[in-house]
Amino acid sequence: MSGFADEISPDPRQQCAVLSHLGIWHLEMRSAWSTPAPDLTDRQLTELVAVLHGYGIRVSSVGSPIGKVAVDHDLDAHLRRFDRVLAVAARLEAPYIRLFSFYTADPAADRDEVLRRMAALVERAAGHDVVLLHENEKGIYGSIPARCRDLVASVGSERLRLAWDPANFVQCGVRPFTDGYAMLRPYLEYVQVKDATLADGAVCVAGAGDGEWPATLDALRADGFDGFFSMEPHLAEATATGGFSGPSRFAEATGAFTALLRERGIGYR
Repeated sequence: MSGFADEISPDPRQQCAVLSHLGIWHLEMRSAWSTPAPDLTDRQLTELVAVLHGYGIRVSSVGSPIGKVAVDHDLDAHLRRFDRVLAVAARLEAPYIRLFSFYTADPAADRDEVLRRMAALVERAAGHDVVLLHENEKGIYGSIPARCRDLVASVGSERLRLAWDPANFVQCGVRPFTDGYAMLRPYLEYVQVKDATLADGAVCVAGAGDGEWPATLDALRADGFDGFFSMEPHLAEATATGGFSGPSRFAEATGAFTALLRERGIGYR
């Protein structure tokens, strides 16, 4: 279990206090003190590491904004920003970095450019002990299962894998398990926990929407999946750069998800 702790509070101390109370001993570091991961200073990182160590909490992934820009955004400038994300991941001893595959209004026309950019990010990460996780997101190239598979298969690197976000698929009109699980399972390494309804795209706790959580969990158990489930509830607010739930609603979302695990006899820690 992990979680986007900035959905609890901007303050890392409150983030860690709530996570530890919930029995979650990892977090996904998207921001701290309302500052996105790439913009944290070295001094802030030192303070953050001290807080994490004090609570015995480790970082599962850096929830970076890399690739969450237009496909014609200055690539050199973006790669320099990615260099900072790599440095943050190393400082936090994070094994994963979450990223995206660029906003595009015409995925077919922009495919080659997206692949060039994603390959450049993978190459930039060479020599770093980290795996890049592509998150399916509305409006980017990899918003639907077929293009997610095209992306990772075409780049062809074990350093680029998939983070599975069923709510984001639902908001693109996709039934996640029915339409995408079989084709994406070979590349799936990390799961982000939220749900949504097909009727209006509204976000809800896992199991209350159309994200097909029961079928997905059953299949993951059968497949022997043993990776991270990262809470990302988005229950109070959802924006282009992230979301917010607050302590009580984060706990509500965690309780709903762990109940699904317990119902299936799936152990977690």
